[in-house]
Amino acid sequence: MKQFVLAIAIAATVSGCAKSADADKPAAPTTGAATAEANASVAPAPGTITGKVLETMSSGGYTYIRIEAASGETWAAVGETDVKVGSTISVSPQMTMTDFESPTLKRTFASIVFGTLGDGAAAPRGGMPPAMAAAMGGTMGSDPHGSMGGAAPTPELANVNVAKADGPDAKSIAEIWANKDALKGKRVVVRGVVVKYSANIMGKNWMHLRDGSGSAEKRNDDITVTTTSVAAKGDTVVVTGTIATQVEIGAGYAYDVMIEDASVAK
Repeated sequence: MKQFVLAIAIAATVSGCAKSADADKPAAPTTGAATAEANASVAPAPGTITGKVLETMSSGGYTYIRIEAASGETWAAVGETDVKVGSTISVSPQMTMTDFESPTLKRTFASIVFGTLGDGAAAPRGGMPPAMAAAMGGTMGSDPHGSMGGAAPTPELANVNVAKADGPDAKSIAEIWANKDALKGKRVVVRGVVVKYSANIMGKNWMHLRDGSGSAEKRNDDITVTTTSVAAKGDTVVVTGTIATQVEIGAGYAYDVMIEDASVAK
């Protein structure tokens, strides 16, 4: 089940930020072999969330479930399956995300647990499922701007324009896209505005930067950055990191170009 974690809508996002290695084929939703009502005679595994289903909805290949557990009400998401309101289920947690925005539901969850029903039979195979890829900026579609969590940048961040960073390694985002192969493995310095941000995914914080260069039409106005530094949506930052290309994150998702292991200065 660790593949389920390492392999949860980073952008929503591709040929511009992340794209599918098989982009012409729609993602196959995981279906309902794993509907699992809790058995009172079987103790839940450590960390398992068990409770009554209060609400459920399916979208984008996932089923979102509001559970009345012993610790209180909890939202959980599993591979799409058939869950009945009023039934009792168990979810094996894999990852908890805060402020998760579902692009298909057009809804933000303050906190949601991604996991598997019962014994984990509903876990997608082959690495990272679409929801995590979306959370990090990756998708099987062709929108370069993605959605770390699914939401488009707010209007005030849709059209940013900041001065290029200083120094010999300074690049604009459009320059990185134009020269990504030549820049692979090299250090770059970029000033930009954080238009999307998702913390603590696979041990890193993920952000999308824009600086006003490039265009949505050319899909070269946005770049994904991984870092252990902390920032917030709307911050103007200077990032210093290494260019990586064709970065595979599992399940057929790959970033054309991104900045990895960046330091962030404000």
